[in-house]
Amino acid sequence: MRTNNVITRMKAGQVAYGGNLSFPSSTLVELMGRAGFEFVFFDGEHGPFTPDLLDDLCRVADMAGLTPFARVPNIEPSTILRFLDRGIMGVMGPHITTKEKARQLADACRYTPRGTRSFGSGRGAYFGDIESGPEYMEHTNANIVVIAQLEDVESLSNIDGILSVEGIDLYNSGAQDIAQSMGLQGQPNHPKVKEFEAKVMDEVHAAGKQMTTEVMVSARSANLFLDGCRAFLKAQKGS
Repeated sequence: MRTNNVITRMKAGQVAYGGNLSFPSSTLVELMGRAGFEFVFFDGEHGPFTPDLLDDLCRVADMAGLTPFARVPNIEPSTILRFLDRGIMGVMGPHITTKEKARQLADACRYTPRGTRSFGSGRGAYFGDIESGPEYMEHTNANIVVIAQLEDVESLSNIDGILSVEGIDLYNSGAQDIAQSMGLQGQPNHPKVKEFEAKVMDEVHAAGKQMTTEVMVSARSANLFLDGCRAFLKAQKGS
């Protein structure tokens, strides 16, 4: 059964490295594996990731030795299930502003008794070619990473309740949407946004928990390409 590379690294006190994709590309997923990354992150909130594409992308990720993560477009259980059934092993839920939303996110990602995930026979569950007994359920539950994205002013007001929910493994920021929720649209580096993020991090640490960026370091694939191209052009034009 699949093992989550990020969880393995976390248990060893190490950081996991990966790449972010805002568009589908099985070739880039394969190259990330060859480069030595441990995970790939699909932005299913903003990117065009359909279930059939995710099936293929997760298949390539498995073959390349990468653990597939995804940000889901919403935290409805049916939405999250479609990602998990493809083989996604890490789920980031956007706009977690209340304890109730955090609970909904956590419950949707794991089987009973730790959650309410439905069992399906897609590739995420080995096409049903495995006994859906306690061993499978426990192993799968233990290898899912659940991330709550705290990207709204309301999140800080309800932070104690959010942090009290069992089943959320990591917490993530989102400066662009934080700025918008403060009426500072387009200003993710505004001092008030930075202050908000610092307060959230302090609360997370006070609860004995971690931010995603403390255990998962990733590069945007688009930026890797653009930065590489610009460096090449600069070197050529300067020669």
